[in-house]
Amino acid sequence: MHDTAVSVAKTGRASATRRIITALFLSTAMASGANFTPAVAQEYSFDSVTVEGNELVDVPTILGLARINRGQALSTAELNDAYQNLVRSGLFETVEIVPSGNTLIIKVVEYPIINFINFEGNKRLKDEDLAEAISSKTSRVYSPSQAEADASTLGELYRAKGRMAATVTPKIIRRSNSRVDLVFEITEGRVTEIERLAFVGNRAYSDRRLRQVLETKQAGIFRQLVQRDTLVAERLEVDKQLLRDFYLSRGYVDIQVTDASAEIARERDAVFVSFTIQEGRQFRIGKVSTVSEISDVDAAEFEAVQRIREGVVYSPAVIENNIARMENLALRRGLNFVRVDPRITRNDRDGTLDIEFAIVRGDRIFVERIDIEGNTTTLDQVIRRQFRSAEGDPFNPREIRQAAERIRALGFFKNADVNARQGSAGDQVVVDVNVEEQATGSLSLGASYGVEAGVGLNIGFSETNFLGRGQALSVNLSTGTDSQNTSLSFTEPAFLGRDLSLSFGVFYNTTKQLNSLYNTEALGTNISLGFPVGELSTLDIRYGLSLNTLKNYKGVDDDNDTTTPNIFDPTLTAEVARDAEVTSSIGYTYAYDTRIGGLSPDRAVLLRFSQDIAGLGGDAKYIKSELLALAERKIMNEDVTLRAIFEAGAISAFGGYETRVTERFFGSQKIRGFAGNGIGPRALATDDALGGNYYVAARFEADFPLGLPEEYGITGGAFVDVGSVWGLNGPRVDANGAAIDTSLNPRASIGLSFVWNAPIGPLRFNFSRPLKKESYDKVRNFDLTISTKF
Repeated sequence: MHDTAVSVAKTGRASATRRIITALFLSTAMASGANFTPAVAQEYSFDSVTVEGNELVDVPTILGLARINRGQALSTAELNDAYQNLVRSGLFETVEIVPSGNTLIIKVVEYPIINFINFEGNKRLKDEDLAEAISSKTSRVYSPSQAEADASTLGELYRAKGRMAATVTPKIIRRSNSRVDLVFEITEGRVTEIERLAFVGNRAYSDRRLRQVLETKQAGIFRQLVQRDTLVAERLEVDKQLLRDFYLSRGYVDIQVTDASAEIARERDAVFVSFTIQEGRQFRIGKVSTVSEISDVDAAEFEAVQRIREGVVYSPAVIENNIARMENLALRRGLNFVRVDPRITRNDRDGTLDIEFAIVRGDRIFVERIDIEGNTTTLDQVIRRQFRSAEGDPFNPREIRQAAERIRALGFFKNADVNARQGSAGDQVVVDVNVEEQATGSLSLGASYGVEAGVGLNIGFSETNFLGRGQALSVNLSTGTDSQNTSLSFTEPAFLGRDLSLSFGVFYNTTKQLNSLYNTEALGTNISLGFPVGELSTLDIRYGLSLNTLKNYKGVDDDNDTTTPNIFDPTLTAEVARDAEVTSSIGYTYAYDTRIGGLSPDRAVLLRFSQDIAGLGGDAKYIKSELLALAERKIMNEDVTLRAIFEAGAISAFGGYETRVTERFFGSQKIRGFAGNGIGPRALATDDALGGNYYVAARFEADFPLGLPEEYGITGGAFVDVGSVWGLNGPRVDANGAAIDTSLNPRASIGLSFVWNAPIGPLRFNFSRPLKKESYDKVRNFDLTISTKF
């Protein structure tokens, strides 16, 4: 690198050699000097002390470090201590203490001053980040030991980024005036990824299923985009806890994750991580009872609010939720300092756990105050509203734990710790909340592809903690081959300081000949209020106002003869002639979702019903209703997921109004194997889909592994879909005067799917074949969509 460069390691060895020689010289000098006749506990004194070789450190400082004063009587041991003190100060490269008659001479060679610090070979980490991590600084005294420590720190910094083979070597370049340049030569090496996550001792669940639980992931084909496939020791501890929670929630009360070890390959280009597990046996809930140890509290009243059954798999979440339900009942009845203790009796013979809920009198402890630290952006009130308790309320440890979970679930903080400590009195506690902020805004720019929409461009901005108030703001613009969607939305999750969500949005959407012979344009706004109505259910009430336009209906040229006028469907012609219409509607959505409580990790039920009533002013007058029901179950040790989905919808006009093509149903994506606008009433002369007033669809799916390496992120699926779209108001004929079939004609399809967990999201490739269809239906045997999550 540089001809004048000197390795720190060599310098350190030379310095150590000089110190040994100096110590031997000092011993010899003491043994032979006139005033240093060896004797036990012999004391010596000097008339003067001189210092030689110092340029940067003044004499008083050196004498102070040596702890030597003129005329002070010194023993041999104290002279040695003076030498060691000077060496340990880190200011001198060499130290010699030489007696000369009545004068003690201290000879030093000072360490130079760092003139400049440079980093060479680094590409992945910036100089600024590296400089901030080290303790050596410019204009300070150079220390070989500190430089070595800094090199080790930089090495750890690279290892935290997954570069296990990185090496950092400190070197110095000597300059004039006792100055040196400190250079850290860095060889970054390649990212050392986790090639394999293995498990030892697991019998109930496969390696594949357990890997889904872990925060750490195996390196995949998109390893350059994945940030969780490198070894982080702290993350392994989190993974061990995730495994414990996974097994506990499935009844394995004796679960132990005894070890999480990482082995680096000899070439240091890969890491193999192994978790050792002792599963134990699975337990189910046995007898359930409730007792009261408080004279004026009826146990039967509390037992009535329980939602726990004998024979189900034991889960701590089931117990916690039932305790919370009973303690909430106590609060509603004004019973303070009432605690529900679960008393569990283990029955190894039949593998059950008897649960006794004991209603007992708790300690009279109050919340003195809630202290919040670390929130540099988020306002205190956003964190405080996650607590159901305020200053002066009775202290409930379970509620404090739940508040901590709610704070973490916000997604605003990298770390969030909530702890209780003794307050100013024995009956007072202080709740400490320490958080570490993280970025909550994102700017996205990307491309998209849909079989119907074609290639598109997506631009979006979102902020989930707007101005630190916990509010969400998003702006999105997406364009397709023949469509454009623009939207802005704002959400206040705690409107009026209550568990009430207020959302407001505006949108502008257009389509140009998208699976049709006409253009559409929609401009509108909506506002909604959402709130829980039960432990697992929510209700959303909304109002919408929009201006909807049908225009540029071109009809169809059936013989490709420009001299012959196009054929126009009378139904669409009449609807397009109405041009722009205003829709003013009020609606609601009720949802019941068992996934909220997480009581059954291997099964889920979702029910959703919505209605929109248009006619509060404006032109449109109709009632639109939709229903969705989903049931999901994981089998074969949760490797296979079975899913059944039922959907139905109906729109009914009133007041002489007739629905338009933009308001009716088309069944797009409801029944696979058919194109968008591919089923339902159709004008055969123009091949225009008219939509129907009713639809029904049932989908049965199974997702399963394909045996491919898990890091590919590819799983398989099979499905069967049945359903139909039908119904139009009044007599309907096509452009040739022929009647349009609006009856309920069932369709059915069967197919296979491949789901790929790509970096942009889960993509579902559907290969399908219709089993039952009408002659005028539009078939699509392949479809690519973003995997839907309900």
